[in-house]
Amino acid sequence: MRTIVELPEMQLEALSDLCRRDGISRAEAVRRAVAEMLARERVASPDQAFGLWRAKPVDGVAYQRQLRKEWS
Repeated sequence: MRTIVELPEMQLEALSDLCRRDGISRAEAVRRAVAEMLARERVASPDQAFGLWRAKPVDGVAYQRQLRKEWS
């Protein structure tokens, strides 16, 4: 899909320099930047959390109870 993005002149010049250095197009640089941002901001799905405590050396329920004692 095509889109139009307006960048300040300073960013456009820096982007052009980066693209020349890396031998890629501006479009490829923008695609990489968007992919990196999305990967960094991605919210974990519940499936990723399932079994998270399995390899921990602590009992999850005991840990939860200990934390809740602080609320009293």
